[in-house]
Amino acid sequence: MSKRVDYEGELGVVIKKKGLVRFPDEALDYVLGYTCFNDITARDLQNVDGQWTRAKGFDTFAAIGPWIETDVDAANAPIETYVNGVQKQNGNTNDLIFPVKEVISFISQVMTLLPGDVIATGTPSGIGPMNPGDTVEIKIAPIGTLRNYLAK
Repeated sequence: MSKRVDYEGELGVVIKKKGLVRFPDEALDYVLGYTCFNDITARDLQNVDGQWTRAKGFDTFAAIGPWIETDVDAANAPIETYVNGVQKQNGNTNDLIFPVKEVISFISQVMTLLPGDVIATGTPSGIGPMNPGDTVEIKIAPIGTLRNYLAK
Protein backbone atom coordinates (compact mmCIF):
# COMPACT_ATOMS: atom_id res chain seq x y z
CA MET A 1 0.00 0.00 0.00
CA SER A 2 2.97 2.30 0.60
CA LYS A 3 5.71 3.31 -1.79
CA ARG A 4 8.01 4.69 0.95
CA VAL A 5 8.45 3.21 4.41
CA ASP A 6 10.95 5.04 6.66
CA TYR A 7 12.93 4.16 9.79
CA GLU A 8 12.91 6.53 12.77
CA GLY A 9 15.23 5.60 15.64
CA GLU A 10 13.79 6.71 18.98
CA LEU A 11 13.98 6.16 22.72
CA GLY A 12 10.95 4.22 23.96
CA VAL A 13 9.64 4.95 27.46
CA VAL A 14 7.87 2.04 29.19
CA ILE A 15 5.28 3.03 31.81
CA LYS A 16 5.08 1.14 35.13
CA LYS A 17 1.96 2.50 36.85
CA LYS A 18 -1.41 4.02 36.06
CA GLY A 19 -1.69 7.73 36.43
CA LEU A 20 -1.84 11.32 35.37
CA VAL A 21 1.44 13.23 35.47
CA ARG A 22 0.50 16.77 36.39
CA PHE A 23 4.06 18.16 36.34
CA PRO A 24 7.11 17.07 34.30
CA ASP A 25 9.18 16.69 37.48
CA GLU A 26 6.86 13.81 38.49
CA ALA A 27 7.19 11.99 35.17
CA LEU A 28 10.05 9.64 36.01
CA ASP A 29 8.02 8.22 38.92
CA TYR A 30 5.81 6.59 36.25
CA VAL A 31 8.65 5.08 34.20
CA LEU A 32 9.56 1.40 34.45
CA GLY A 33 12.44 1.75 32.01
CA TYR A 34 13.52 2.44 28.46
CA THR A 35 13.99 0.55 25.22
CA CYS A 36 14.90 1.11 21.57
CA PHE A 37 12.01 2.04 19.28
CA ASN A 38 11.81 2.04 15.49
CA ASP A 39 8.88 4.36 14.76
CA ILE A 40 8.37 2.98 11.26
CA THR A 41 6.35 5.33 9.06
CA ALA A 42 4.67 4.99 5.67
CA ARG A 43 5.81 8.48 4.68
CA ASP A 44 3.79 8.77 1.48
CA LEU A 45 0.56 7.81 3.27
CA GLN A 46 1.34 10.26 6.08
CA ASN A 47 1.56 13.06 3.52
CA VAL A 48 -1.62 11.99 1.68
CA ASP A 49 -3.72 11.51 4.85
CA GLY A 50 -2.54 14.67 6.59
CA GLN A 51 -2.39 12.78 9.90
CA TRP A 52 -0.44 9.82 11.18
CA THR A 53 -2.75 6.98 12.27
CA ARG A 54 -2.56 4.85 9.14
CA ALA A 55 1.04 5.82 8.35
CA LYS A 56 2.29 4.52 11.71
CA GLY A 57 -0.28 1.79 12.40
CA PHE A 58 0.48 -1.11 10.07
CA ASP A 59 1.25 -4.58 11.40
CA THR A 60 5.01 -4.92 12.06
CA PHE A 61 5.43 -1.15 12.58
CA ALA A 62 6.41 0.30 16.01
CA ALA A 63 9.17 -2.26 16.57
CA ILE A 64 10.60 -2.23 20.11
CA GLY A 65 13.37 -3.99 21.99
CA PRO A 66 15.66 -5.68 22.67
CA TRP A 67 14.57 -5.36 26.33
CA ILE A 68 13.75 -2.81 29.03
CA GLU A 69 16.70 -1.09 30.70
CA THR A 70 16.06 0.74 33.97
CA ASP A 71 19.33 2.64 34.32
CA VAL A 72 19.19 5.20 31.48
CA ASP A 73 19.56 8.99 31.59
CA ALA A 74 16.60 9.84 29.36
CA ALA A 75 17.74 13.47 29.19
CA ASN A 76 21.09 12.47 27.67
CA ALA A 77 20.87 9.22 25.73
CA PRO A 78 22.68 8.74 22.39
CA ILE A 79 20.56 7.40 19.52
CA GLU A 80 22.11 5.89 16.40
CA THR A 81 20.43 4.25 13.42
CA TYR A 82 22.20 2.07 10.87
CA VAL A 83 20.87 0.67 7.60
CA ASN A 84 22.90 -2.26 6.27
CA GLY A 85 25.77 -1.21 8.56
CA VAL A 86 25.85 2.43 7.38
CA GLN A 87 25.09 5.08 10.00
CA LYS A 88 22.05 7.15 9.01
CA GLN A 89 21.12 8.84 12.31
CA ASN A 90 23.35 10.07 15.12
CA GLY A 91 21.66 12.14 17.81
CA ASN A 92 20.90 12.45 21.48
CA THR A 93 17.75 12.88 23.54
CA ASN A 94 19.16 16.19 24.75
CA ASP A 95 18.47 17.46 21.20
CA LEU A 96 14.75 16.64 21.32
CA ILE A 97 12.32 19.55 20.84
CA PHE A 98 10.60 18.55 24.10
CA PRO A 99 12.44 16.85 26.98
CA VAL A 100 11.30 13.30 27.75
CA LYS A 101 9.75 14.36 31.09
CA GLU A 102 7.61 16.96 29.29
CA VAL A 103 6.51 14.44 26.66
CA ILE A 104 5.34 12.02 29.36
CA SER A 105 3.48 14.74 31.26
CA PHE A 106 1.81 16.14 28.12
CA ILE A 107 0.62 12.74 26.91
CA SER A 108 -0.80 11.88 30.31
CA GLN A 109 -2.92 15.06 30.21
CA VAL A 110 -4.70 13.54 27.18
CA MET A 111 -4.82 9.86 28.13
CA THR A 112 -4.29 7.99 31.37
CA LEU A 113 -0.95 6.22 31.43
CA LEU A 114 -1.25 2.47 32.00
CA PRO A 115 1.37 -0.12 32.94
CA GLY A 116 3.04 -1.40 29.79
CA ASP A 117 2.28 1.67 27.68
CA VAL A 118 5.21 2.68 25.48
CA ILE A 119 5.87 6.28 24.48
CA ALA A 120 8.05 7.07 21.45
CA THR A 121 9.92 10.27 22.24
CA GLY A 122 11.08 11.64 18.87
CA THR A 123 13.77 11.00 16.30
CA PRO A 124 17.04 12.68 15.34
CA SER A 125 17.54 14.05 11.83
CA GLY A 126 18.43 11.57 9.13
CA ILE A 127 15.25 9.55 8.69
CA GLY A 128 15.02 7.70 5.42
CA PRO A 129 13.56 4.80 3.48
CA MET A 130 13.85 1.11 4.25
CA ASN A 131 13.80 -1.38 1.39
CA PRO A 132 13.15 -5.12 1.12
CA GLY A 133 16.23 -7.03 2.29
CA ASP A 134 17.54 -4.19 4.49
CA THR A 135 18.69 -4.60 8.08
CA VAL A 136 17.91 -1.61 10.30
CA GLU A 137 19.61 -1.24 13.69
CA ILE A 138 18.62 1.25 16.38
CA LYS A 139 21.39 1.59 19.01
CA ILE A 140 20.97 3.38 22.33
CA ALA A 141 23.62 3.08 25.05
CA PRO A 142 23.26 1.52 27.57
CA ILE A 143 20.13 -0.26 26.28
CA GLY A 144 21.57 -2.17 23.33
CA THR A 145 20.53 -2.72 19.73
CA LEU A 146 17.13 -3.34 18.12
CA ARG A 147 17.53 -5.11 14.74
CA ASN A 148 14.80 -5.19 12.14
CA TYR A 149 15.19 -7.44 9.09
CA LEU A 150 12.97 -6.46 6.18
CA ALA A 151 11.59 -9.35 4.15
CA LYS A 152 12.50 -9.49 0.47
